[in-house]
Amino acid sequence: MITVYGIANCDSVKKARAWLAAHGQAHTFHDFKKQGVPPEALARWAQASSWETLLNRRGTTWRALDADSQAGAADAAGALWLMQAHPSLIKRPVVDWGNAITVGFDAPDWARRV
Repeated sequence: MITVYGIANCDSVKKARAWLAAHGQAHTFHDFKKQGVPPEALARWAQASSWETLLNRRGTTWRALDADSQAGAADAAGALWLMQAHPSLIKRPVVDWGNAITVGFDAPDWARRV
């Protein structure tokens, strides 16, 4: 079963969920805002893709952080702690395909997976 992790009102998450539905792919949705970020899942995603890929340094949440908080994300432990504290810092969507983890919406890559 495919699990999509993200935030319901995120445009990338909306596109990803619509793409999966249009391609007949059943999936579950885990909303960071309502259900939080499972720490064991965050660690697994970082291992599968890297913490640098997961950390969204382009969004408004990152820009709103003070310099000390941003500096705390200089290594895996600090970045994972920051993403756990601020789920909006996680690049979305994170998709658990059952046999792989992907970060972000990439229709050509997804088409090869289904």
